[in-house]
Amino acid sequence: MSDNFDRFKKCAIEVLGVEGDQVTMEASFADDLDADSLDLVELVMALEEEFDISVDEEELDGVVGVKEALALVESKL
Repeated sequence: MSDNFDRFKKCAIEVLGVEGDQVTMEASFADDLDADSLDLVELVMALEEEFDISVDEEELDGVVGVKEALALVESKL
């Protein structure tokens, strides 16, 4: 896995309180990681800090899982 995924995974584990093996590229935030909208806001803030990026709220439309979120983060690097 990429260094970016490892950093993303670390943030997800800390913010969402999930086990590392739950954070996969195929994982859905709602279904697999039991994350609600407040959890996702906190995760976005953690990712912004970790990667030194800024994510606008409208960019999160359609982001339902780890794969989409990581792609969004990597598009900002």
